[in-house]
Amino acid sequence: MAPAVLVVEDDPSIAELLRAYLERATFEPLIATSGEQALAMFNSSSVVAVILDLNLPGALDGLDVCRTLRATSEVPIVMLSARDQELDRIFGLEIGADDYVTKPFSPRELIARLNAILRRSAPQRPLVPAIETMGPITWDQRRRSASLNGLNVPLTNREFDLLGFLLTHRGLALSRRELLDGVWGPEWYGDDRTVDVHIRQLRRKFGDALPISTVWGVGYRLA
Repeated sequence: MAPAVLVVEDDPSIAELLRAYLERATFEPLIATSGEQALAMFNSSSVVAVILDLNLPGALDGLDVCRTLRATSEVPIVMLSARDQELDRIFGLEIGADDYVTKPFSPRELIARLNAILRRSAPQRPLVPAIETMGPITWDQRRRSASLNGLNVPLTNREFDLLGFLLTHRGLALSRRELLDGVWGPEWYGDDRTVDVHIRQLRRKFGDALPISTVWGVGYRLA
């Protein structure tokens, strides 16, 4: 059975274009035209990813849908929008989107981005347990869990992988490109600003216990 992708788009021409390209890429497209319908379909179906238009009719727009999905799920979300300002892209990533694509867009590139996200979000099953500690922080690769002072810290899959990469490369100044290659993979198509968003989230969740410093002109370093 083909993996299902939920497409949330109220423009019929764009929805049908995405349907055709998803079917060609051996996905099963599920089309929703409003935020309310999207949440109902998501809760009643098993989907591997969501392509989500930002501007939707009704009480729930794309941002509302993204927040609601992120509250209970780590499903990959690609956000579509005609808004191409940097702040719009950053905000979309901050509330949980995995990628942000502006209209008009190339359907082939969108499918390539979707496939790249799905490859990187596939759960990893290491053969050897790996645990990293730094002061009050413990990162357990086998259990896919992180804790601060013995208390579990909820992380997205990407935040967890980024934390592990920083811990295993502590002391080194890492560029955004190195972080993207190491965590997202060399085939990642997204905006490198997503690194800044995820660093900000780690800082917020771990506070001073995770001393990530900005190395101007380079990237970031975990002391």
